[in-house]
Amino acid sequence: MSPTPPRPPRKGSLLRTLRAVAWSLIGLRKGEQYQRDQETLQPLHIVFVGLVALFVLVLLLIGLVNWIA
Repeated sequence: MSPTPPRPPRKGSLLRTLRAVAWSLIGLRKGEQYQRDQETLQPLHIVFVGLVALFVLVLLLIGLVNWIA
């Protein structure tokens, strides 16, 4: 049995993570892009950017409601 080669480190940029989270929030993703993002992006970065995006979305909705009312 041969040992498995070590995995190369994940190299995902902040912009790529932002794009992946934005497309996921909208719900439009191609399968190949999803697979590529899974291979390159850091899960911790995705969680952090997702939480920040959710926080910003809530603030925008609160601001919109205050502006309308």
